[in-house]
Amino acid sequence: MKERSMDGKTIILRVEIDIQQAQFGKAATAIETAGGDIIAIDVIHTDKTTTVRDLTVKMTEAGTADRISAALGTLPGIRLQHISDRTFLLHLGGKITVQPKTPIQNRDDLSRVYTPDVARVCQAIEQDPSKAFTLTIKRNTVAVVSDGSAVLGLGNIGPYAAMPVMEGKAMLFKQFADVDAFPICLDTQDTEQIIQAVKQLAPGFGGINLEDISAPRCFEIERRLREELDIPVFHDDQHGTAVVLFAAMLNALKLTGRNISGTRFVICGIGAAGTACTKMLLAGGAKHIIGVDREGILTADRHYDNSMWQWYAEHTNAEKKTGHLAEALAGADVFIGVSAGGILSRAHVESMNAEPIVFAMANPEPEIRPELVEDIVAVFATGRSDYPNQINNVLCFPGIFRGALDSRATTVNEEMKLAAAEAIAAVISDDELSPMYIIPSVFNAKVVEEVRKRVIHAAIESGVARRHPRE
Repeated sequence: MKERSMDGKTIILRVEIDIQQAQFGKAATAIETAGGDIIAIDVIHTDKTTTVRDLTVKMTEAGTADRISAALGTLPGIRLQHISDRTFLLHLGGKITVQPKTPIQNRDDLSRVYTPDVARVCQAIEQDPSKAFTLTIKRNTVAVVSDGSAVLGLGNIGPYAAMPVMEGKAMLFKQFADVDAFPICLDTQDTEQIIQAVKQLAPGFGGINLEDISAPRCFEIERRLREELDIPVFHDDQHGTAVVLFAAMLNALKLTGRNISGTRFVICGIGAAGTACTKMLLAGGAKHIIGVDREGILTADRHYDNSMWQWYAEHTNAEKKTGHLAEALAGADVFIGVSAGGILSRAHVESMNAEPIVFAMANPEPEIRPELVEDIVAVFATGRSDYPNQINNVLCFPGIFRGALDSRATTVNEEMKLAAAEAIAAVISDDELSPMYIIPSVFNAKVVEEVRKRVIHAAIESGVARRHPRE
């Protein structure tokens, strides 16, 4: 069994000591021997027989939570109640809350926000439903909806375990774009039930962000909801990834002097993200794309039971190449990986054209580590924050929803997605652009506002905006 490593190498131990059987010094010695250094002590409770203390422990290279737990477990009179780390403490009680915009301080306030005066507002919306956008939270709310079937790299962990991720997404919406987002994890993985549930809760929201729903169900769920609702529905795992990838690709192509229509792309991993990235590239003008999945190169010469693979085969690989990843990469300009760690070799990259572009976005382990090919690639990007050029959805969804909500768009269309990608790319000036800097940081304050402005303009120009806000 793998030993537990703790966030930031700092843990908090709650230790109960029977003072008639043991002394604190024994616990401290055991912790130090197991690879921990006590840096803070907080007394939680004490009486005539026991004392309970929280010990903040910094781990050495040799230290693990399991070793410390085992060491304390051998001492009579000492009981380890639980171990926490900074991540778990951050999640205690959840990470978001709801606060009123106006305090209720007296009966008059109560009558205005609730009964009886609220009835007048209800009647106004009944007579004109569009007033829900001005008289309720609908104008600024997004539902972050998941069924827990494809959460990060964890897979199908279910709706309860998915909640911390959806809460985190809601935090990002608020911090980066001042959008009020609510995590909604549905206890069903039935396509029809998910569609009906989202439609039923839609009156309270100005947009729907679908998150961590497995393929191929995610395609049908999004398609149906886009058709049946009059508010933006955006599957971030597909389109958020595609928008940010396309933004980074625009700058990578600029650096290497390539034209998108003449560039040869290989995309490995034809699931939700891989398909969306391909559609984005096609919309942006790409002509030469080959998709590779576990059955090899997708080609129109074959029939696939997976409807998305069938679509993919019919819209890419015009030369009808066959084989696997090695055959696809020979003579290619760009590798885009949304698949699995370690599947790309140096020999694969060496078979590509000069100055290859490699986007190895599998998480947590990329398709190939940058240090293995940094001497032969022109540009390298990953999905990780500890390497340059991170392809991170946070660059996309706050700004794209801010623009969609402000323009009261009925959908997020291709024009708006392309505008968002171009906005992200444009944040980096020509003077700043380099192989190590093709995509801005998620903390760059210019990103959300630039994306918002261009998305609003695209929504208006494409005829899906119901409001023309001042930029």
